[in-house]
Amino acid sequence: MAERSDEIRTGDLVFFPGTQRSEGMSAWASRPSPVLARYRRIAKAMVLTDAMALMITSAGVYTLSPHADDRVVATATLGLLYVVTQLAAFASFHLYAPQRTPPSAELRSLLLAMTVGVSAVAMLSFWSKATVSRFWIAGTWALGLLLTGAVRLAWRTRVARGQRSGELSLRTVVIGTNDEARRLARAMRARPAEGFEPIGFLSTDRHVVEFDGLPVLGPLGSAAHAIQATEADCVFVASSAVGADEVSWLARVLRPQDVEVRFSTNLPELLISRLALQPIAKVPSLLVRRARLTGTQAALKRTTDVTMSALLLLLAAPLGAVITLAVKLTSPGPVFFRQERIGMRGRPFDMLKFRTMVVDAEERLAEVRHLNDAAGPLFKIRDDPRVTRVGRFLRRHSLDELPQLLSVLRGDMSLVGPRPPLREEVSAYERWHFARLEVRPGMTGLGQVTGRSDRSFEDTVRLDVFYIENWSFSYDLFILAKTIPAVFHGRGAY
Repeated sequence: MAERSDEIRTGDLVFFPGTQRSEGMSAWASRPSPVLARYRRIAKAMVLTDAMALMITSAGVYTLSPHADDRVVATATLGLLYVVTQLAAFASFHLYAPQRTPPSAELRSLLLAMTVGVSAVAMLSFWSKATVSRFWIAGTWALGLLLTGAVRLAWRTRVARGQRSGELSLRTVVIGTNDEARRLARAMRARPAEGFEPIGFLSTDRHVVEFDGLPVLGPLGSAAHAIQATEADCVFVASSAVGADEVSWLARVLRPQDVEVRFSTNLPELLISRLALQPIAKVPSLLVRRARLTGTQAALKRTTDVTMSALLLLLAAPLGAVITLAVKLTSPGPVFFRQERIGMRGRPFDMLKFRTMVVDAEERLAEVRHLNDAAGPLFKIRDDPRVTRVGRFLRRHSLDELPQLLSVLRGDMSLVGPRPPLREEVSAYERWHFARLEVRPGMTGLGQVTGRSDRSFEDTVRLDVFYIENWSFSYDLFILAKTIPAVFHGRGAY
């Protein structure tokens, strides 16, 4: 960082313009943050509910065990060890910081923590010459994951509700007045449900008094004073706006403050699972893992697709019979609608759906084209007059797409991925849109669980590209889990 003429240096301490000497030496008295206090109370309550879920798990597995009447004391000791070890594993995977863990990362961390906890108990019991059955290992892992997952879903709903209402929104000061700082503030304002409320900037340019519609609270050197005056809960540093000396000074000033301190990475949208911290000569650096499925990952995804699609076809057979009867009795014509779609690497395939429109819907396309509600290559009509009464219900709850499980089984589609486009849609693609065709299209995807047809085409493509660049098995499970309430509510489907 270039030395400023109005900086005062005393040894290794740096005093920035607008800074009191006491701020450079020791930060202002810390003000407890009421929002962070609420998060800490939630974290303590999460520990208690996790402990209850784990105790129920231990008792349930003991009750179901074929040797439930034997070694009661040893089993109770094992159960206590399981609860304590599992809570420690949850804490080590940062599962008690709900404001810092996104839902997709929480699911992955929960899977890993549960596996580590059960494995640790099994190893400890081995070295102590106690016996742990395969039934206990499988039972505590599966039942524990189910119960703690349900508890955490309830807590996640509670936190999301608090973030939307503002109760759990962090009042955030953005450090910097450059393009990156502007993007940060706009992202927070665009997604208030993520729990950040930008209240102003700290400037690295002393001539700025307002920036992007928010007040500039002062120069960088007044950081501690600005936090106290605005009762901020979070400081978000635009990394490209500050130098190494300024970051070091900020660390000293902010250390005693009861605030969240975050740094942007100035990277494109990435999932945490693709990033790894790798220090180089004590300088922190981020490793970005390659955005490509390995052979093992591709095999895992395909195995999951085949297994789950076959199982769902069997389970949905009675429902399919009811839908077939309903379509046949309420509208003349075939039960199924066959349409060409474009799949992975531009390969066309025939996709089946339950018919939801009148038989001559294709011939009547010209007379309804002016009703198109979508922009770009898409063609969507919210109240399409060609849709039958039964078809409207099927579309609202995505039941018309059940036959696509056959396409998944054949390998033309996947359970999760971008939605398969029509040939005419692909012909209107811009260059960057073709990234959607790098993977198999899916029955559901990130766009379907975050707005469905209410999203613009550009936003949908961005979500698809984000999914492709950040694929993980746990992310697929997360999307599949979110698909269930999205289909049930039917929001944005038409």
